Amino acid sequence: MSSVGVLGAGAWGTALAQMLASDGREVAIWAREEELVEEINSSRTNSLFLPSAELSQNIRATGDLAEMAALDMLLVVTPAQHMGSVLSAMPSHPRDLLLCSKGIEAGSGRLMNDVAREAAPQSAIAVLSGPTFAHEVAAGLPTAVTLACAEGEEQWDRIAPVVARQTFRPYYSDDVTGAEIGGSVKNVLAIACGVVDGLGLGQNARAALIARGYAEMLRFGEALGARAETLAGLCGLGDLVLTCSSTSSRNFSLGKALGEGRKAQDLMADRHTVAEGAHTAPVLVELSARHGVAMPIVTAVYGLLKGDTPREVVSDLLSRPLRAEQGKAE
Repeated sequence: MSSVGVLGAGAWGTALAQMLASDGREVAIWAREEELVEEINSSRTNSLFLPSAELSQNIRATGDLAEMAALDMLLVVTPAQHMGSVLSAMPSHPRDLLLCSKGIEAGSGRLMNDVAREAAPQSAIAVLSGPTFAHEVAAGLPTAVTLACAEGEEQWDRIAPVVARQTFRPYYSDDVTGAEIGGSVKNVLAIACGVVDGLGLGQNARAALIARGYAEMLRFGEALGARAETLAGLCGLGDLVLTCSSTSSRNFSLGKALGEGRKAQDLMADRHTVAEGAHTAPVLVELSARHGVAMPIVTAVYGLLKGDTPREVVSDLLSRPLRAEQGKAE
């Protein structure tokens, strides 16, 4: 049996460790905080990030990256902006790296698979993405995800049996770019949907925003080489619908608070957990301009994070010129 570990003990990392341990497998989980390592090992809880879960006895926490480096497969669930530094700090060793963090590296504009290839050049890269709330996965509720394997079906044959459970069903893809773009763009669009909710603009407005946001995701993804059918699946449209519809989404909650009048800098300073869309929005604005892709909703979210008022942003979006629904230009 392959040895497996999880890098990152936030809500999502802890939920994945709980899922992996559900069939009796021994799972190691790495946490940066010494007190969290102690809590998981002694109390079988993660009170800061996933208080609803009583953790399996098969989960063992550690703060030692060298210990994690010896494992056959690692699920990488660190915040996207820290993935490169964490992987670079580990001893080099051939392994499967399953990237579970959603985002784009600020500054470089690199997708997570490009960050991982540079930081861990001996590793085989795959991406896990899809409509997932951590507390539901930890509770064993039915979940389906995209498992995109850069090395194709041979890698899928190694990884899928390790992560698949009766209530956790992966679907194969080899479109790593598409899987990553879907998971990154939807975070920004979820902030926008939260703003709509916070302003009390109604269900019609949110449905329209999801549809038009998906059009932006599709244009951007295709410009970077993603396949449209990937973005129409679990890791694109599926994840978009989930995170744009519930306060269980950190990004939706951030947007809702912005819509209710709170300031972005105050919200970001207060949060224990990362709303990754706030880091992704400025990178997407830059990349979309570089590739000549119009993303007005993403640009509006970036404006909100810089201090524009929600009603000004909504007014600007509603004042855009009328045009055909389908087409590359906006």
